[in-house]
Order: sequence, then structure tokens, then C-alpha cells
Amino acid sequence: MTSIIFMVIGIAIASVLLGSIAFSFLTPTNESGLSPLEQKCQQIANEGYKLHSMYPNSNPDELPEKEFNQLMYLDDKWIKECVSVLPADSIFNIVNNVEREFPHGE
Repeated sequence: MTSIIFMVIGIAIASVLLGSIAFSFLTPTNESGLSPLEQKCQQIANEGYKLHSMYPNSNPDELPEKEFNQLMYLDDKWIKECVSVLPADSIFNIVNNVEREFPHGE
């Protein structure tokens, strides 16, 4: 009788473990750990950083008109869609991600 109880407990534990593994494979995961808004803001920050890195020693007024307009557009978008909506720790994480993706001197 006790061997049947242990067998039932073993089967129950194995079923729970297999169900958990199956559930984890079927559940989509966000690899980056960022929400969709944070991912969008990460893209905005990356684009802005690329523009800044093209002209590292220039003031915004010294940029060619096309790049100046693009930078102003990204800056406006960054403020309205990211800084004013996301908490400060999310903003700092995004900034740190940009710094990690683009090493200094690139």
C-alpha cells in the first residue's frame, strides 16, 4: 500500500514538473526585459546617440540642417514619449543600454 502512495506522489510531482516545463516553453518571453514603450524609447535613444556620435565636437547649431532637424525631432520625441511617461529608473536603464551598445570612440 505504501509503495502505491509513493508511486502516486512521484507521478504527481513528475506531472507538475513536466507541466511547468511545457508552460515555460509555450509562454512568450521578452528577451530584453523591456516593455514595448521602453523598447521604442531605446530605439529613439540609439538613433539620437548615432547622430551625436557623427558630430562629437559640434554644437547642435553647427550641424547640417538635415541632421539638426532630425536631432530636434528625436529630442522632442524622447521628451514627449519617454521622459514624461517612464519612471526615472527606466530612463537611466535605457541610457546605460545605449552606452553599452556604443562604446566610446565609435
